[in-house]
Amino acid sequence: MTHASKHRRDAMPEEARIVYDYLEASMKPDPETAATFLAEDVVITFTGGRVFHEASGPTGFNAMRYKWVKKDMVSFDIAQGVEGTVVYSTGTLYGEWPDGTAFEGNRYIDRFVVEGGKIVKMDVWNDSAERILTRRGITA
Repeated sequence: MTHASKHRRDAMPEEARIVYDYLEASMKPDPETAATFLAEDVVITFTGGRVFHEASGPTGFNAMRYKWVKKDMVSFDIAQGVEGTVVYSTGTLYGEWPDGTAFEGNRYIDRFVVEGGKIVKMDVWNDSAERILTRRGITA
């Protein structure tokens, strides 16, 4: 497994650069540019099991979930998997909830499968639901 930091993008393996560039475009948000990094038959599975097949799906969902959101991409781990080259991007989310309340430090992990220079699969997990529960006083 290889590990690469966002601060050394040019030194990253090609698959990690593809993921990094996709995430950068997604955060602008620029779904048209983000789409250039996706295979035609991409499957994007978001938190809660929401499935999208195009870059505009996650962008539209995030527009309902957050006033705005960005990723502090801390690391990229690359490994060969059964499905192809697997890239994990980990870090934290920061931004504002729909009511304007700021947040930061919201952990995320994204798992990508990259084949032939395109993202064919993406799975997304983060702590947003836990943070919403905490804001509503539900803690354990």
